[in-house]
Amino acid sequence: MKIERALISVSDKYGLDEFVKGLHEMGVEILSTGGTAKFIADLDIPVIEVGDFTGFPELFDGRVKTLHPKIHGGLLHRRDLPEHVKQAEDHDIKPIDLVVVNLYPFEETVAKEGVEISEAIEQIDIGGPSMLRSAAKNRDAVTVVVDPEDYAGIIDEMKENDGATSLKTRERLAIKVFQRTSEYDSAISRFLNESQETAGSFSISLPLAQELRYGENPHQEAALYGQFGDCFKQLQGKGLSYTNVIDIGAAAELILEFRRPAVAILKHTNPCGVGVDDNELRLAWEKAFETDRQAPFGGVIVCNRPLDVGLARVIKEIFTDVIIAPEFETEARALLQKKKNLRLIQMLDGFKSTLNDPVVTSAPGGLLVMDRDNKALGLENIEEKVVTERPPTIEEIEAMRFAWRVVKHVKSNAICFTGKDRTLGIGAGQMARVDSVRLAVWKAEQAGLDLKGSVVASDAMFPFADGLVSALDAGATAAIQPGGSIRDKDVIAAANEHDAAMVFTEHRHFLH
Repeated sequence: MKIERALISVSDKYGLDEFVKGLHEMGVEILSTGGTAKFIADLDIPVIEVGDFTGFPELFDGRVKTLHPKIHGGLLHRRDLPEHVKQAEDHDIKPIDLVVVNLYPFEETVAKEGVEISEAIEQIDIGGPSMLRSAAKNRDAVTVVVDPEDYAGIIDEMKENDGATSLKTRERLAIKVFQRTSEYDSAISRFLNESQETAGSFSISLPLAQELRYGENPHQEAALYGQFGDCFKQLQGKGLSYTNVIDIGAAAELILEFRRPAVAILKHTNPCGVGVDDNELRLAWEKAFETDRQAPFGGVIVCNRPLDVGLARVIKEIFTDVIIAPEFETEARALLQKKKNLRLIQMLDGFKSTLNDPVVTSAPGGLLVMDRDNKALGLENIEEKVVTERPPTIEEIEAMRFAWRVVKHVKSNAICFTGKDRTLGIGAGQMARVDSVRLAVWKAEQAGLDLKGSVVASDAMFPFADGLVSALDAGATAAIQPGGSIRDKDVIAAANEHDAAMVFTEHRHFLH
């Protein structure tokens, strides 16, 4: 379909100068509005104001300018139906063959801190999505552009085809339009849901990021949608599977709990060992690895500092599925590249911006949506939350803070024995909390680690004294837990009998 008339109305002028010059050189008549018309005119390129084209002025501070039969009739009438062509001629409706629109910057507006709802509403585009959808619906005849990155390709194709575009191109561009308008509408509905008292529906539309190798099992297909590439970059290794993506997200959330150099080892999203050190990542690794020397096999290793060659030499000897770091030093990466199947994942700054995103999970007939559990709650003024006769020592308080940040990332029922800078025993996912304690104690014994003087953390309350007593009998001298059981008095009494210190955070951190 040869392009003879174009309508251009954009808020983002990126690349527009070269594009309109190319259209003008091929004899395309250009219609435009407001600031876009002025931009084009300043390039000494002829442009017709939409108001002059329709014979109807812009109204209501520009709220109504392209919502007119001569615009939408020019986009929507079918060129292959004689009755449509005749109606267009009878009503002086001229065909519009190309629409170039990018939408008011709603997402950028609501991303600003403290934005007022009235300001956000003024950035809800009406005419832009209407024109895009009209053009995309009639993609057999109309070329529609919503992404400036497509400008150059369209000009090249027109030059090669006497001013025409192919149906394949128009179909591809139409799909991009519906993806973009869907994302735009979702952003509006999310903002209004969050900023108004009246709740509405939840909708989500995301572009395909990549096809995955498989789902949880090889017989299940899986795909990844959204902006994963803004959060992580795969530097080498086999393609990602569904479980790899889940593991990467869980590992990254855990490691961002710590400011000091830290290393964590995870298996099936559960921490198997976590260590921190004031200076060396290698020492943090040793503390994490000592917790469970079997866990790294086929697991995930994550650190919060650039991975250096010293650490790379150690972990390259272990069969590991994924290694995640904010950066990989050149020597370290060269060493790890020898293991071609090993996935090296760089954690980008964009991941931090997702920590306030809601958690979305499939549910029968729909979705579950909740706020993200993105902060270890209850650690402020911890000295004032002691419920036992003996207060914790300074070292025990430091260990409590460490343990609490780890246990919130362990599947419930979750138990962690730790020192102030390392995990010692972890029990996850048991049906009874006392069984999680026993599992953690057994894992520590298997690793040859002494629990004497450790701190025990429980992600939710000890419902009975038995779990705490088992932990204290194993060597723990202090405990941190939410409290809230009807038997709290019994649990506190058991702690006092063992001369143990205990803190109630008054916040639980279930993770199912």
